[in-house]
Amino acid sequence: MGRISGIPAWKRGLLVGIMGLTAVGAAAGIRGRQIERMAAVIGDASGAEESGSPEPAEEILEKENLTEEAGSGEIKKIALTFDDGPHPCYTEQLLDGLAERNVKATFFLLGTNIEGNEEIVKRIAAEGHLIGNHTYYHVDITKLEEEEACREILDTSEQITAITGQTVEYIRPPFGNWDKELEYEVMMIPIFWSVDTLDWTTKNTDQIVQKVVSDIEENDIILMHDSYDSTVKAALRIIDLLQADGYEFVTADELILE
Repeated sequence: MGRISGIPAWKRGLLVGIMGLTAVGAAAGIRGRQIERMAAVIGDASGAEESGSPEPAEEILEKENLTEEAGSGEIKKIALTFDDGPHPCYTEQLLDGLAERNVKATFFLLGTNIEGNEEIVKRIAAEGHLIGNHTYYHVDITKLEEEEACREILDTSEQITAITGQTVEYIRPPFGNWDKELEYEVMMIPIFWSVDTLDWTTKNTDQIVQKVVSDIEENDIILMHDSYDSTVKAALRIIDLLQADGYEFVTADELILE
């Protein structure tokens, strides 16, 4: 079985050593919170029409007392992550907004969306964002034979590396379904999420912002998709609100490897 080339032997050893801990932490922590919050966000989406306009995100911050106490000096780190890109229009709009705010994010790219958008991939890397793998065709890799699953991952990583010159070390498996045995075949670490905005279902900027602001906790990894205008607008509002509230946005690897 082929392996991703370009990773030094010492780094392969380090990755193998931490994969078990990473998988346990992701499953028990991040994915645990994801399951608990999934029911809540579905309720938010289905009940929005019955309850009228959602409560403004600014008021949620005040009511839940999320604002740092003066002089505490505490830095609360969280990560914005975007799946399914690059999009030929919305990814660049998002990158513009991130650059204006000096924020780094994580992008999990689909191999099928890279062709024709190579310059966007270059820009993502050049501006210091983390690029991860989201398979080639957005498939549930647990339903594939091992060889086919590895091909989905390896083909995408090879595309990204050819464009950026960077080895791809992280993967977000579509639907959150991961086969732990693949970690040793493709030498990659899975990154899941703890806040699912369900932005692809609502496509409603206010609801997306409300969901994140009302649920956010330190070290959360937020799942979004850079394929919609509503998501771009929501992501930038989220940044403005939470930066003012003492949060620092970092790439997802910084949270799972701390």
